[in-house]
Amino acid sequence: MGAAASSPLALICGDDDFAVKQRARHLFQEWSAELGGMDHETIEATVANSGDALTVLGKLREALQTLPFFGGGKAVWLRDCNFLGEERTASSAAVTEALGELAEELKSFSWQNVRLLISAGKVDKRKIFYKTLDKLGSVENFSAWSQDDKDWADRATQAAREALAKRRKEIAEAALGELISRAGANARQLENEIEKLCIFVGERSRIEFSDVTTICSRSKTAKAFALGDALGDRDLPRLLKRLDEELWETKFDKDKSEIGLLYGLIGKVRAMLLLKEMLREGWVKEARDYNSFKAQLERVPADKLPADRKFNPLALNPYVLYKALPQVKRYTSAELVSAMDVLLRCNQRLVSSGLDEALVLQQALVQIVAPPAAAGKI
Repeated sequence: MGAAASSPLALICGDDDFAVKQRARHLFQEWSAELGGMDHETIEATVANSGDALTVLGKLREALQTLPFFGGGKAVWLRDCNFLGEERTASSAAVTEALGELAEELKSFSWQNVRLLISAGKVDKRKIFYKTLDKLGSVENFSAWSQDDKDWADRATQAAREALAKRRKEIAEAALGELISRAGANARQLENEIEKLCIFVGERSRIEFSDVTTICSRSKTAKAFALGDALGDRDLPRLLKRLDEELWETKFDKDKSEIGLLYGLIGKVRAMLLLKEMLREGWVKEARDYNSFKAQLERVPADKLPADRKFNPLALNPYVLYKALPQVKRYTSAELVSAMDVLLRCNQRLVSSGLDEALVLQQALVQIVAPPAAAGKI
């Protein structure tokens, strides 16, 4: 039993909306079953303004003070509260005062047979209400995964293993790697893809690589990585298909551009170049899975690497390097150096010429991926 389960007061919060809702729902169900009875209350706490927030706090006070009709215990859930952070509503003087008063009431409240669960997004830890909850009860904070976090793949892998174990499923290492790659740093999508996989395989206990490629979708971030993966795999038909898809999305997504796609490809080639050198030095070798590869990275002598993060492979996300590990064998070091030169010239043409961006990118990618004899004819 966790700290939140044993405490009568719990705050479940964080910017990982999926994890917060999942954990809060589980805890409320656990409390309700433990306390028994039918008097448990859920108060929706997503509000539009300070007036609504004050109304919600009034309902909360009433719920806490109203004893169960048939005796026994009572669980109250203030669900999806959006006025505990730095939102405009949260900064209202009336709401701040009301939360302060509630904090004082909670300090002297008799928690016998009554439990309060609050679920929220980001909360302001500087405020009295948060400090009171942290002191009196239990606080669990769930931060969202980010592609920029070096441990996102570790967290996603662990979450996937736990979710599959609950469903009594096993997964091949290659399939697990592909699943994480497709879902990306998105806990909700990972859970959705696992659910789809389990339905797809039916009674079969083991999930294989082909199952993942057949049924699982790629997240928005994973689609961007798919372009670099096609480059790394030296698969020209797939590379040009992915490029067409990405160029089409630039027409509708203001966060995407031809230059952005190019920079992603430059990052991919740079990662492959750095990894090529690490293999040559004997610092890393082929690994059976992500965890064993990451263990190798942790043993790489840091004093042998450049201080400039741009040229330091350990500054890269380890999962990016892991994905590139089997791909570096498809290129020589000279080809990767040449690829960086091709992409540099492509950058110059995109910025300074009036040529069609799609054509410029296609020509560069064909020149990089085509076999040496064919490339010389381009």
